[in-house]
Amino acid sequence: MEHTVRVRVSEKGRLVIPAQFREALGIEPGDVVEVRLEDNGLRVATMEQRLRDVRRRLKKVFGPGRSLSEELIAERREAARRE
Repeated sequence: MEHTVRVRVSEKGRLVIPAQFREALGIEPGDVVEVRLEDNGLRVATMEQRLRDVRRRLKKVFGPGRSLSEELIAERREAARRE
């Protein structure tokens, strides 16, 4: 798939995401996407992609196989047991 296309910005400042890009990203009508100014350009990402990015960064920080939610639950149970 071609990764670069040119689109025209409308008078109201709108631009259309080409169909092949929407299909590749899994964007459906009504979906919420994040648009971010990044390095003098725009980055469009689905919320699912943003979650994958966050999870990948967390794995780098905390290591694979570590569940922060399970650790939090264990800490809360221990605190409740001590009360």
